[in-house]
Amino acid sequence: MGIIYWLVVGLVAGSVAKMITPQKERGGWISSIIIGMGGAILGGFLAGLIGFNRIVGYGFLGSIITATLGALLILFIYHRYLKR
Repeated sequence: MGIIYWLVVGLVAGSVAKMITPQKERGGWISSIIIGMGGAILGGFLAGLIGFNRIVGYGFLGSIITATLGALLILFIYHRYLKR
């Protein structure tokens, strides 16, 4: 059940982050999962540092919010500094 949960959270968060960013995003659902899972790791780490995880909680919706914010940060860094 754990890997299915990570895949679903990654897909949803990556897809939402790709829709929010103003740049044209290529790639399909696999890149959305990878971006979303990376966002979940980064967002969870940063949320733990600032105490945001106590506010949102650990449910599915909290995971989606945290992963989406992390995925947006990853896409911002990618488009700002790495893609030239």
